[in-house]
Amino acid sequence: MTACNDESHIARIRDASRRLVRELGFLRPTLAATDLPPSAVHALVEIGARGSMTASDLSAVLILEKSTVSRMVRKLVKAGELAEEISDDDARVKPLSLTPQGVSTLQRVDAFARHQVMEALTRMGVEAGRNLPESLDSYACALQASRTENKTGDKEYGVG
Repeated sequence: MTACNDESHIARIRDASRRLVRELGFLRPTLAATDLPPSAVHALVEIGARGSMTASDLSAVLILEKSTVSRMVRKLVKAGELAEEISDDDARVKPLSLTPQGVSTLQRVDAFARHQVMEALTRMGVEAGRNLPESLDSYACALQASRTENKTGDKEYGVG
C-alpha cells in the first residue's frame, strides 16, 4: 500500500471529514445562524451564486432527489426566500431566484461563514492554511469524480 492508501491515513481523513461536518453544523436542524435546514441554506447559496436556476439544476448541484428539492423549494417560496417564475421560452421551466429577503438571508449566511472560516484560519496559522483551499478543492473534486464515475446514488453517498 502507498502512503495515500494506508488504512491509518484513510481513517484519519474519514475522521477529519466527520468532524468537519459536525463543526460546520450540518448535523444540526438549522444552519449558519438561520432558521433554515442545511439543504435550504445550500440552495440559497447556489441560487445566489448563479442568479437563477431551475429546481432540476439545483437537484443536480445539491445531489438531492428532485422530489426533495421540490418540497424544499415550495417551503422557501412560501417563506419568502425564493421567487419562482415561468420561462418565456418554455412554460414548464420555472427559474428560481432569490427575493430581497433571500438576498438578505444569504448575506447573513455569508457573513457567518466568512467569520467561521477566518476564525479557523487564524487558529491554524498562516503556514498550515496556505494550501488549504487547493487541498480542499482537490479532495472535493476527487470525491465528485468518484461518485459520478461509479454512479453512486443518494442512498450510498456520504458515509465519511
